[in-house]
Amino acid sequence: MRRLLIAAAAVALAFTGAAQAQQKISIGTGGTGGVYYPLGGGLANILSKNLPNTQATAEVTGGSVDNLKLLGAKQSEIGFTMVDAGFDALRGQDKFKDKIDLRTLAVLYPNRMHVVTIEGTGITKMSDLKGKRVSTGSPGSATEVMAFRVIEAAGLDKDKDMTRERLGAAESVNAIKDKKIDAFFWVGGIPTAAVTDLAATPGVKIKMIDHADVVDAMNKKYGPLYSKATIDQTAYPGMDKPAQIADVWNVLVVRADMDEKLAYAVVKTMFDKQADLIAVHKEAASLKLATQSNANTPIPFHPGAIKYYAEKGVTLK
Repeated sequence: MRRLLIAAAAVALAFTGAAQAQQKISIGTGGTGGVYYPLGGGLANILSKNLPNTQATAEVTGGSVDNLKLLGAKQSEIGFTMVDAGFDALRGQDKFKDKIDLRTLAVLYPNRMHVVTIEGTGITKMSDLKGKRVSTGSPGSATEVMAFRVIEAAGLDKDKDMTRERLGAAESVNAIKDKKIDAFFWVGGIPTAAVTDLAATPGVKIKMIDHADVVDAMNKKYGPLYSKATIDQTAYPGMDKPAQIADVWNVLVVRADMDEKLAYAVVKTMFDKQADLIAVHKEAASLKLATQSNANTPIPFHPGAIKYYAEKGVTLK
């Protein structure tokens, strides 16, 4: 009997140890209508399946700014962000009162700024936003950060020249369908599900407003973070022509204190299981060794990521 009790106690201790050994990883993503959330869900799935004793979870958030603040507060371990918001967090400026010691795990894909309206609003160019009802993105999102910069560079005042709402992609689409707003800003991957939904709505003709001409002014003030790009007219149903827009890279970031072995394992799993991520959203196909460059992110790479990329012949710092 005594031997049975000892054996039972040993089994119980083993299970307790296993439970204690499990590491939980919270991944800050974005709203359900964007690209961060499905990609974050895909990332959580492959990490949970392939890293021993690991349970990863994708969290719905307001987007980049929220994700960075969660990292800073040690309430999450990984976050998706645009490099402009991440750079602000690293330096402790704009929406960040304190510096957040961040590191890049991977450069992901370029985020394209959408300035979306529909036929019948009278909006055909940026200056036409004056006097209109415009959503500039949800609070805590990098859409809001970049939208303010685009508006400023276009010579408009975000507070005086328009009636401003703060809605996410899905909420903006519902509001423009209901004629509660005239246009909205959204920065995300191609295609963004919410924008596709709007473009495919019967009786609605989507229009994208060109704004690539503001990129030089944005870079002059905020640093070389933005590029001129194009949203092809095949990206969304009903587009008459390509849209000339501004874009910015997305990166996956962590705190500098993440364990080097864990950071290495996360990056390796992303590349090893990239096909699973692409099955969730095609923007995952943009994850390439060739884009892992200090030129594409002002946030230094994590030593664990540097180790992985070095093994693949990519030199970073």
